[in-house]
Amino acid sequence: MTRLLAPLGALYGGVAAARAAAYGRGWLPRVRLAGPVISVGNLSVGGTGKTPVVVLIAAMLRDARRPVAVLSRGYRGSFRGDCLIVSDGQGVCAGPEEAGDEPVMLARALPGVVVAVGRRRDRVGRAVEARFGARVHVLDDGFQHLRLVRDLDLVCASAPDLVDRPLPAGRLRESPSALARADLILLDADGAARADLSDAHPGRVLRLRRRVLGFYGLDGIERPAPARPFLLSGIARPERFHGDVMPRVGHVAGTAVFADHHAYTATDVAAVESRARAAGADAIVTTAKDAVRLPPSSLPLLVLRIEAEVDDQTVLRARVLRAADRRKGPA
Repeated sequence: MTRLLAPLGALYGGVAAARAAAYGRGWLPRVRLAGPVISVGNLSVGGTGKTPVVVLIAAMLRDARRPVAVLSRGYRGSFRGDCLIVSDGQGVCAGPEEAGDEPVMLARALPGVVVAVGRRRDRVGRAVEARFGARVHVLDDGFQHLRLVRDLDLVCASAPDLVDRPLPAGRLRESPSALARADLILLDADGAARADLSDAHPGRVLRLRRRVLGFYGLDGIERPAPARPFLLSGIARPERFHGDVMPRVGHVAGTAVFADHHAYTATDVAAVESRARAAGADAIVTTAKDAVRLPPSSLPLLVLRIEAEVDDQTVLRARVLRAADRRKGPA
């Protein structure tokens, strides 16, 4: 099937490359915000650790006392206006039905950071600046959002991305050659994949790792690892979540896997609880992204928390703060 779809993948990749070239040559208009923009994106349709990197970058800026806003598209949210404030830096102002699950997860994970959504991130950024003043904008899922000028382009990639094909033949939004536009490539692989990519993009590849922080209740307090958890997820790569949990527990009682961004209902949760109880589970374990979409459960619900790490974080921090301190005039 992949071979049959290869011509369509090549066409999709060619259109994406032509669009990027048109923006790069000034044939399509671009917008600059008053504050600097740091984009975090990827090549594939999901599962490359982009969201933890957004948290890492926004927290890095906040902790360095730079005012920060995260600008997100609000994928799968019902909001269709120019700008929805999901967090004003003091608390969460919108739910996942309206804003989408990832912006709400970001808002919960980043106290002190403004989070806003809208399909046109230039309009979102201008609305944020009008309400909250000048700040550094972290553009969530921004690599293909070429209309907005950015001061630093960070791209998360995995080893499979480097040999995959564009949609529908593969899972890529653009061909791997698009990585030439990135300022830094955060790669979650070692070995030949990292060596080859470093040779192709010298000085621009940093090793990205995921670190498991542990199991947490919905109140944000760490809990002991459960003995027989039942795993519940609706994410792009559930196998990675399962692999993170299994070495840290005695036995996995079972799993329930839903589609990415699944809108859980009370019926879904009741069915999962029934299966979990029948399997002798002592808790349901889920991801941070799933937790914002789940109705209440009668079983203990634990969240496996993950954070992003970069091997040479000194290099990353220096590049991020250098971009953040560039002064931009109004658009």
